Amino acid sequence: MRIAELKRESESHVAQAAALLAQAFPHSYADCAREEVEACLEEGKIALVALDGDAVIGFVGAMPQYGLTGWELHPLVVEEARRARGVGRALCAGLERRLRQKGCLTVYLGTDDEFGKTSLADADLFEDTFGKIEHIRNVRGHPYGFYQKIGYKIVGVIPDANGLGKPDIIMAKSLARGE
Repeated sequence: MRIAELKRESESHVAQAAALLAQAFPHSYADCAREEVEACLEEGKIALVALDGDAVIGFVGAMPQYGLTGWELHPLVVEEARRARGVGRALCAGLERRLRQKGCLTVYLGTDDEFGKTSLADADLFEDTFGKIEHIRNVRGHPYGFYQKIGYKIVGVIPDANGLGKPDIIMAKSLARGE
């Protein structure tokens, strides 16, 4: 496996990345995966793929949100059969190296809980917000656990972002503080 920059000229890789996105998140990208991947290829953004030979097995993107010091990681997808095998970790490590070179201090992401995979689902997160975050439980394999393993911290939530009781969990990682 190798991590490479996704280039607009590589039609096959762009199409494969879009197919991965649509397969992993059909509720969000069934009709717009190609557009999402192409948006990641806009000037000033970063898009990387994990390749096994010429096959795209993972894709990650990032965009600057606070000048060049704060970047949003979005999206991250790994082929289902390759999950929990270091592909996502390698993509994030490659992304973080590039972000450091650009002067990024903090990378952040939102990881939605649309399907009741954490103890934050169906909770009133306008009450005792930080207490509920402090005691979060991963009840059905939510990806926040993956992000924690690679150094991201939960820094907040957006209650009801995806519908009543369906929060967006906001996570961040310092690239400047030696984490």
